[in-house]
Amino acid sequence: MPTERELAISPIVQESVQHNTRVVSNIRSLTASLFGVASGILGLESYAGFAFYLIGTFFVSVLIWAFLAKGKQGEYFQGPLSELWAGDVLGGGMSFVLTWTLFYGLVRA
Repeated sequence: MPTERELAISPIVQESVQHNTRVVSNIRSLTASLFGVASGILGLESYAGFAFYLIGTFFVSVLIWAFLAKGKQGEYFQGPLSELWAGDVLGGGMSFVLTWTLFYGLVRA
């Protein structure tokens, strides 16, 4: 938790934090659907499909950290671990499973 002096030097603008969280959430939702399409087309089943999603989500987090946050996630997010690295993993997982089963059924039927 930052001290009062640190907040006075670099204050946190709540609108900017909300915008950053919304952008990361949109990116995660889109990529979760794309990972679902890819795993459905590849015909992945069971643990292989979920491992594909988790590895892809980690890769997207690294890209967000490198390109959008420029390696300084503390400046863009209040809780970098929860918002950048682990945020919306379960929410994106629902759209992943939806598109995964849809495309698996379309390709294999």
